[in-house]
Formats: sequence, C-alpha cells, structure tokens
Amino acid sequence: MKELLLKHKQVLLFVVAGALSAVVEIASFKIFSVYLPRIFSQENNFHGIHFPLSNIFSTSCGIITNYFLSIWFVFERGKHSKKREFAYFMFVSFFSTILSLTFFQLFFRFMFTAHLDLGIIVISKEILSKIAAILLVSILNYTVKKKVIFNG
Repeated sequence: MKELLLKHKQVLLFVVAGALSAVVEIASFKIFSVYLPRIFSQENNFHGIHFPLSNIFSTSCGIITNYFLSIWFVFERGKHSKKREFAYFMFVSFFSTILSLTFFQLFFRFMFTAHLDLGIIVISKEILSKIAAILLVSILNYTVKKKVIFNG
C-alpha cells in the first residue's frame, strides 16, 4: 500500500490541492451568488447565462489558490521561467474557465433541475452544477499542467 501511495504521490497531492481549491471556489461561489444579485439584479439570469460574475470571480479564486498549491506541493518547477510558467498556467486556466462555465450552464439547465436533499444538508442545483463542472475540468487540468507547464 505504501509503495502504491509513493508511486502515485503526485496524483494524490494534485487531488488534495484540487480539493482545497474546489472548496475555495465553491465557498466563494456561494458567497458571490448570494450577494452579487443584490448589486447586479441580472446576475441570476443574464441573457440566459446564470450567475456569470459569480462563476468568473469564484473560478478566479480557485485558480489562484490552485496555482500556489501546485507550485508549493504538487509539481516540480524548472521546466520554464517563473514568468512563462505563470503565463502558461493562466492561459490553461483561462481555457479551463471557459470549459467550466460552459459545463456549469449545461449542468444547471439540463442535468440538475432541482436541489439535492440529503436529510442533513440541502445542496442547491447551482452548487451541484459547480461541483460537477469542477470535477470534469480537473482531469484536463492535471494532464495539461503536468505535461506542458511543469516538469512532466
């Protein structure tokens, strides 16, 4: 078991960093999706796009958290200069954000049509959609970040 953990240490650390980043992203999404509609009344539905600013701001919080966790705990540096590494990371993150926003809209409109009542806690369809989008995009993120940005 120990050998298996050591062999897949980077993947496990990526999962932990991703989980922590996801917690930051989901928590900030919850905060933004509650308070931004009070300021920007169309936040709930902006020309058919649900919670656009909440998604963009919360995804940015998750990306920044993930960047620092990735360079501190997950990947080795050295393949590129710090500036180029950060630029690549932001480019991949921008592309991932577009994918995540797209998946969020699809999940919100078609897959999660109601909240999930677990008895102890009720999870809104917004949060369910956010979680599903994060999980789907994280697979792509690991592969690209490992092979392209950091020492593969």
